Amino acid sequence: MTPLSRRALLKGLGASLALPVLDAMLPRAAWSAPATLVKNRMAFVFVPIGAIMEHWTPARDGADYELSKTLLPLRDVQQDILVLSNFVHDKARPHGDGGGDHDRDPATFLTGAHARKSQTDIHIGQSVDQYAAERIGGQTRLPSLELAIEPGGQAKKCEYSCAYSGHISWKTPSVPMAKEIKPRAVFERMFGGKNSPAAQARRAATRQSILDFVADDTRRLNARLGPSDRQKLDQYLSSVREVEQRIEREAATQVRAVPDLQVPDGIPRTWAEHMRLMYDLMLLAFQTDTTRICTFMLANGGSFRTLEEIGIADAYHRLSHHGKDPEKLEKLQKIDQYMVEQFAYFLKRMRNVPEADGTLLDHSMILYGSALSDPDRHNHENLPIVLAGRGCGTIKTGRHVKYSNAFRTKKEVSLSNLLLSMLDRMGVDANQFGDSNGRATNLD
Repeated sequence: MTPLSRRALLKGLGASLALPVLDAMLPRAAWSAPATLVKNRMAFVFVPIGAIMEHWTPARDGADYELSKTLLPLRDVQQDILVLSNFVHDKARPHGDGGGDHDRDPATFLTGAHARKSQTDIHIGQSVDQYAAERIGGQTRLPSLELAIEPGGQAKKCEYSCAYSGHISWKTPSVPMAKEIKPRAVFERMFGGKNSPAAQARRAATRQSILDFVADDTRRLNARLGPSDRQKLDQYLSSVREVEQRIEREAATQVRAVPDLQVPDGIPRTWAEHMRLMYDLMLLAFQTDTTRICTFMLANGGSFRTLEEIGIADAYHRLSHHGKDPEKLEKLQKIDQYMVEQFAYFLKRMRNVPEADGTLLDHSMILYGSALSDPDRHNHENLPIVLAGRGCGTIKTGRHVKYSNAFRTKKEVSLSNLLLSMLDRMGVDANQFGDSNGRATNLD
């Protein structure tokens, strides 16, 4: 029997649904080595306003390290991550420009470049995700996916252009990638096929699931599949429907406004649910090979959002200038840990998706962190960085790796070195990226 195409879709009126990796996609001779069909993925999750490093950094390095207070939610996936200490982003430093660290932080994170200080003459550098998307993005339906929680340009004041504080993904040095904060819009972009606005409106009006539109194609496909593949397909379709239902519930619920932020219709009421929906959409995008490249901003640089959902009424940015006030430090650590909890949720979901000879997490690299460490001192060394996933067997996880801490010398280890090493593992050729001066060592 002719193998099913890896790019096969379930199609229906105004809708299409990509498929996960199935045994039926493999030639019979490859069944003993299904990893041949699996490609590496990479994602970048941006943490706003750095972290309280005394509660972030594990006390010792190596394989027998203990997770810190902030990273403790990752205990169930500790063997699937690397905690990486002492990376630096020199280009996020002022270099004579004065203030504006919260604007430079997001812009430098994936570019390794220094932002031009101007409100109108924008220039930073192409980000690593878009560098990769230009070269391998044509292998998937979407070259890349840009997710976020807050819209751009909502800061009260930007010392640079607010485009810098509101974007981590840059198509060119002067053009940021548009980011999507609405889960429903992401879902439609991923699974709506070549929908017309009328078809999308019809589905929304009748509250029909996308699965209803591809039901006939699903039945025909099931007839071709063996028991194992039918089970995989059923689990995948159940996941799609579960995400769809959560989006519908949130869209139907009256949302409360977040201070300093105009919240569009359909935005989840809590930060946690918004993050989890976006993480689940990223998982589906990777599982179906809709894209292999994704960025996700948990908030903008210098975000003024509040977190009443965890008992914190203070604006995030104002708290960040803590001046070592114990009460502010405690609240900031609580926010740091809250974000890590949602990241742990995502990694556990990724690890629970079987794929070829391992799991979806085994075949991915997810960088979680910031270009800022202590938010009060505006440090750009000893960055809070976690790298999750085994990168198709190219990364040895379950360790805390500490690099040289010769800060402000020529021996600093740039985060751009790690970005360059991730490009290598995506099969993207580059001799240098950003301000890299080599490749990140001790990953494998």
